[in-house]
Amino acid sequence: MYYVYILQSEIDNNFYTGYTGNLSRRFKEHQTGKVKSTEERRPLNLVYYESCLHKWDAKHREKYLKTSWGNRYIKNRMKYYLKNSDSV
Repeated sequence: MYYVYILQSEIDNNFYTGYTGNLSRRFKEHQTGKVKSTEERRPLNLVYYESCLHKWDAKHREKYLKTSWGNRYIKNRMKYYLKNSDSV
């Protein structure tokens, strides 16, 4: 399995989107500052993920979610969470 995931920073409330074959390991890497793009934005919360059977599908989905259409999809998908977390 491969996973597309979205993390939210508690510092700036911004999102980070990525994909991995091992979600728990990758999340720990983010939390411990081993990922350069998120090391200054810790602590982070895992707020969304999807699973895919193939790496290509996960990579393609990650790219889509980083577009304006994908961003719109995620904000609509997580509408209740965003409304109740005061993160928008």
